[in-house]
Amino acid sequence: MSAASWASLQEAAGPVSRETFDRLMDFETVFQKWNRRINLAAQSTQDDVWRRHILDSAQVARIKPEAKRWVDLGSGGGFPGLVIAFLLAERDGARIDLVESNRKKASFLQAVVGQFSLPARIIARRIDDAYALVSTPQIVTARALASLPVLLELSAPWLTAGACGLFHKGRDYRAEVAESAQRWSFDLLEHASATDAHGVILELSDLRQLT
Repeated sequence: MSAASWASLQEAAGPVSRETFDRLMDFETVFQKWNRRINLAAQSTQDDVWRRHILDSAQVARIKPEAKRWVDLGSGGGFPGLVIAFLLAERDGARIDLVESNRKKASFLQAVVGQFSLPARIIARRIDDAYALVSTPQIVTARALASLPVLLELSAPWLTAGACGLFHKGRDYRAEVAESAQRWSFDLLEHASATDAHGVILELSDLRQLT
């Protein structure tokens, strides 16, 4: 099981050390314990946290392996933000800010960051209160947070300044892209999900508001 899980992680995220794999396995156990107490993710996924959440989150790191400054919006139970933090620990000087306004979830995030000494900072505020605290990220991520039009509105201060967005989306993403294009222009790349046959990671850059 361990060898198969390590192989699945490298297939999703790219080259990953055995140490990082072991730390993510430990994190899975920690997450499951907390999830039973404060409902960090749907209980229906409790028995498949590795694939449904950890691998699904890890795949964004493969898209931008050179990026060192990340921000994750609405981090919740740590997906993808905490998983990215584990992977960034292998990159010198890399770090991620996790924005989460729910105090219980922010406490969980802080506990994991402290326990594993992750290169991450918890910002326990609403997203629109975090703009001044998160300067010049290269990558903005979000998973299961909001529709694409809302995500672009929330992340516009960073995306219009040159950051790239990596957003998990499901089978109805094309309608969200079409709606977003009524207000914004942007460059778009679609990356097939490594864990969901109907899912994609949308890579958006050069965001500009239409006049």
